[in-house]
Amino acid sequence: MKQLIIDCGATKADWCVVENKTTRNVRTPGFNLVQTPEDKLNEIIGEAAAQIGPGVEDIHLYAAGLLEKPSADFGKWFPGAQIEYASDMLGAARAVCGHNPGIAAILGTGANTCEYDGKNMGWKVDCGGFILGDEGSGAVLGKLFLTDFIKNYMPEELLKEVKETYPELNYLYIVRKVYGGEAPARFLGGFAPFILERYGKYDYVRNLVEGNFRNLFEKTLKQYKPLPVGVVGGFGYASREILQRMGKEYGVTFSRFLATPAEGLVEFHAL
Repeated sequence: MKQLIIDCGATKADWCVVENKTTRNVRTPGFNLVQTPEDKLNEIIGEAAAQIGPGVEDIHLYAAGLLEKPSADFGKWFPGAQIEYASDMLGAARAVCGHNPGIAAILGTGANTCEYDGKNMGWKVDCGGFILGDEGSGAVLGKLFLTDFIKNYMPEELLKEVKETYPELNYLYIVRKVYGGEAPARFLGGFAPFILERYGKYDYVRNLVEGNFRNLFEKTLKQYKPLPVGVVGGFGYASREILQRMGKEYGVTFSRFLATPAEGLVEFHAL
């Protein structure tokens, strides 16, 4: 059987083709089956379908906010295939928890969590987005960092490094990107790698990173049942050693860290 597992975000979509116990990946720009214009959908999905080839029988499509079958007919690109439409949160839970109960956490540019009973999503703490919540995310870390940057509230040496690395960065530039840009969360999250690289160099950075994660533990993870937590997302994966160490303080155990859900979803859907 030729199987297709799709993890679709706003910026990119990963298409994992599973056939005869082998896998190969195709990457395209991201899309939204509800909001993306039809001509753009035809272009993106048509490009992927051409690379994947005919004969797909089983499709699992995971995308942010996708809770039911969308109005767009995805099946026209893969005639005859059985298609499951599901949210990225359910995809994350299946990837890191498999068929076992647990808590799933997406820690990337944004953050999201839920309880999972081994089959279905259960109760969840609302994430709130990077303005009202998303504690533990890359965007919130970037927001905290830039808040201090515009006030010169950081070590002088670090301030110098920021200005050398991002010469375009000034108050007006930041305000325009955050309040008038097309993707403010992505802009803020883009500073996360720079910050994490300096985690062991500056006490200020360590406190900033750990403060962001303390809010995740205290405001979100501690509200759930004491189940193992699995993490999906590039930011969470890059911070896994910090999270595991801090988890011991809060009695939180981590079961798995994945940079992307693809590996875990292939295991979950293994025929």
